[in-house]
Order: sequence, then C-alpha cells, then structure tokens
Amino acid sequence: MVKLRPEILATPPYRQGKPAGADAFKLSSNENPFPPLPGVLEAVVAAAAVNRYPDASALELREVLAARLGVSVDEVHVGAGSVALLSQLITAAAGVGDEVVYAWRSFEAYPGLVTVAGATSVQVPNRPDHSHDLDAIAAAVTDRTRVVIVCSPNNPTGTVVPADDFDAFLDRIPSDVLVLLDEAYAEFVTAPGAVDGLALVGSRPNLVVLRTFSKAYGLAGLRIGWAVGPAVVLDAARAAAIPLSVTEPAQRAAIASLGLEQELLERVRSLASLRDALAHDVRAVGIAVPEAHGNFLWIPAGDEATRAGEILVENGVVARVFPGDGVRVSVGEEDAVGRIVAAARQIVEVLPTDHPARRTEDRVD
Repeated sequence: MVKLRPEILATPPYRQGKPAGADAFKLSSNENPFPPLPGVLEAVVAAAAVNRYPDASALELREVLAARLGVSVDEVHVGAGSVALLSQLITAAAGVGDEVVYAWRSFEAYPGLVTVAGATSVQVPNRPDHSHDLDAIAAAVTDRTRVVIVCSPNNPTGTVVPADDFDAFLDRIPSDVLVLLDEAYAEFVTAPGAVDGLALVGSRPNLVVLRTFSKAYGLAGLRIGWAVGPAVVLDAARAAAIPLSVTEPAQRAAIASLGLEQELLERVRSLASLRDALAHDVRAVGIAVPEAHGNFLWIPAGDEATRAGEILVENGVVARVFPGDGVRVSVGEEDAVGRIVAAARQIVEVLPTDHPARRTEDRVD
C-alpha cells in the first residue's frame, strides 16, 4: 500500500458549496449573481488561444495593479485565486515545527493549507459577536509562529476588523512574523473605520494584503486573485507557486474588469444594499445575524446548523452549512430574499428559547 502522510489523510478536502436544482437558488459559494460585463466577455474570447501557455508572471496585469497602487511590479503577485496565494505564502513561510495563527471560525481552507505546508494550526476563538479577538490572536503568537492570518470581512461570519485595532495589533506582532490580511470581500464593506489593507501598503515589512477578482468582479470561474506586499516575501511566494497556473483568459478578464470598475462596483453597491435589507429582515423575524460586510449573512445556529440548512433547502435555497457552528447564506438574486426570510421564520422555531442565535427584540411574526 502506498505510504501517504497521515496528517494529510486525516485532513478533509476543501468542500465546495453544494449545487442547486432548477427550482432553487444556489447561495452556498458567495458567488456574484451578475454575469460578466460585455467587455469582459470579449476579452476572454480574444484570449482563447488555449494551445499557447499564458504569461507565467502575469506581467501586464501586475503592471496595471502596481500603477494603481503606486508600488513596483515586484510588489504585486498574481495567483489562481486568493486561496492559491494563501497556499504559496504559508508554504513559503511555515514548515514542520512552525505555527500559523488565525481566528476560528474563519475561512475553511486555512486548516488544510497549513497542514499541507507541514505546519501546525493555532486557532483562536472568535468573540461572542463573531468578530476576531485581535488581542487573543496577538497573545497566541510565540517563537514558533511564522504566519498570522486576519480575515476581514471574516468568512463566514461577515464581521470586519476596525482599522485602528488592526494598526495596534500589527504593533504587537514581531516584524519577522508574516501577517496575511485576507480581504477577499473588501469591496462589499460599508462600515466606517473598517481596515483597508491597500491603505497600509508599504507601511510594514511583514504585511501582505490579499484580494481577489472572484467576488466583487464576478470572475470566480476564471480563478484569479492578487497580493501586494514586500517584494522579498512575494518572491518567496512565486517560488512556491505552481508554474503557469493563471490562465491567459483569466488575466485578460481581470485587466478588462479593472477598466470597467465603476460599472462593476455599482453592482457591488446594489448587492451591499440588498445584504443590509436582508439582514434587517432576518433579524426582524428573530435571528441574531451578526454585522454583515461581505456578500453573505451568517446564521449562528450552532448545534441546529444542519437542521437550519435543511429548512433553507425546503424553501428553495441552498446555503453553506458548517455543522455545529452555523449557516452562511450568500446574497445573490433579489428573488431569493423572500425564501430566505420565510426559512428564517421556521429556523427560529427550532432554536431553543435560550439559544444565542435567537433575537427577541424587534421581532416581527
């Protein structure tokens, strides 16, 4: 029998959001419900000479991003989605005997990426309001820590990290520990005072900011994300990358999307408005949805998460269930709102009366 690493065998693979049938809404993967704008589609078609390799360095896209950010091209790195960049950066910095510290619950790919790198995860529980406990994360850093990950807005809970708190947090992290600020949903943030990683570019020698074209820009199927940070760190990530993993159609679509950014961000604003209205309605029927700043809501159903997911399916909505913790519902088509609210009314009824996810004030039956 082939010998495989036992820690890999014990690690569940990343689980994609479930598909939905023809009569249901797929709200399990935080996808942008809008199709690409015409200029983006044209760029993809024009780059469809798939018998040729792409530019392995994504130089043209990096030049566009570098010019926007006022940094050198070497301070920008492009990968097959921000999760690929996370993998490269963790692998570049942490190995056997090292630790990677992050909040939990947070992005479900983190534990697997750390295990594959050979390092050990140190998970710091979120606060009762489902936000990061930055003080506890900083306190968890030891001489074995090589990477700290902060996710804002946090996937799946939707909470953001305040800018002032993050700045104070960075002061507590040793300069030789890599800090990854995962901002996959940054464009959806409307909270005043929330951290904006791009405003911090160049301010710290150990900070890398991660963004993606999958969410706000609607290119999830093309798999392309980017990072900005110190060139020496990104060079290490480039060395850990799978060569030629970012396709030419993806690169062209990203460049075209940046040129159509105002139109795309108008869509983002409409989704954020729909998110806020949906969060209000779900709270009104009795569920204590935490602050929501991504393109999704978190239903902290705890031990009733699996049943809550079933109730959503019964109402024609496929969401992402995290057994024992909660359910993440993406904000997608406006027609799905009524179904989500109807499901929320039923979910409240299966929650024990003292359940922390129950909201008693302002409830509308």
